Amino acid sequence: MVETLLNKLERQFGRYEVPRTTEALIVLQVLTYVLTYARPEIVQSLYLIPDLVMAGEVWRLVTFLAVPPVTNPFFAFFFFYLFYMMGTALEGHWGTFRYNIYLLIGYLATIAFSFLTPSTPATNAFLQGSVYLAFAYLYPDFQLYLLFIIPVKIKWLAMFTWAGYLFVLIFGNWSSRFLVLASIVNFLLFFGRDIANTIRTGRQRMEFQAKKFGTPPKEDFFHRCTVCGITDKTNPDMDFRYCTQCFGTCGYCSEHLKTHTHITQEAAATHTS
Repeated sequence: MVETLLNKLERQFGRYEVPRTTEALIVLQVLTYVLTYARPEIVQSLYLIPDLVMAGEVWRLVTFLAVPPVTNPFFAFFFFYLFYMMGTALEGHWGTFRYNIYLLIGYLATIAFSFLTPSTPATNAFLQGSVYLAFAYLYPDFQLYLLFIIPVKIKWLAMFTWAGYLFVLIFGNWSSRFLVLASIVNFLLFFGRDIANTIRTGRQRMEFQAKKFGTPPKEDFFHRCTVCGITDKTNPDMDFRYCTQCFGTCGYCSEHLKTHTHITQEAAATHTS
């Protein structure tokens, strides 16, 4: 359904796609980062605060995208580098239009949820985090080097991120909870069907394994003594013969071949029933 809708939107509005969105966001945030050293107070006028938006400061609906999520210079550089790498990879994977839609959904969801706690500032940190989660979902075995030194597969970091989001949803304030929910709306819209199929497949595999474990193992032998039950598997050196006077196919080990009581048709029917 989502794929069909995206195809329709791309056919109708694809000509309005905005290329290099990731680079544009990074440039805005770097400029803001530099300006805060000269005028630290400028950041306060950029945050998305719905109460102030309703009071006329409508520029906050856009300028909050320019606020850098990281203040430490080294970590800021690392963040911008990763955001550039992952954002451009997603744009190459989906195409510019779909990448624009992914960011647009997260952006609109952030604004909508921020109005549920109108006096609390909202940031773009979780929105950009959704880019990271999408990249990790598509390329789970990508080798990331933390601080350019420590190698780790990105899927493990994504698991920690999801765990952190869950922690915020359980223990965070309502503003943080809403921002987390806003940041995963686009992710669930794009990957929800794949995740549901994966869950369904995993459930079916578990049910199959449980059924398999609950099924008695097949008897792995050729000959079995009708009297004592030993087989050529448990006693490979035993000699087995079949009695022609017994009803059906009745095998016996050498110890019971001559001493057993012959099985009649009536006795076999009684034993079966």
